[in-house]
Amino acid sequence: MPFGVSRAYGEGMWAVIIILLVVWAILSIVGFAFKGLLWLAIIGIVLFLGTAVFGFVRRSVSRK
Repeated sequence: MPFGVSRAYGEGMWAVIIILLVVWAILSIVGFAFKGLLWLAIIGIVLFLGTAVFGFVRRSVSRK
């Protein structure tokens, strides 16, 4: 791939990862705010951590 294409793809990927992190954080807060939705908080935390790990792995692979 040309340099510009892969760079644009990488920037778009980071935007998606950041959006997912925000969504998971909001789900976690909503889950903790309503005791009946504690399961939503747990799912939000798990997805937040998974997305963060995925982002860091992608970042370290792209630097090599």
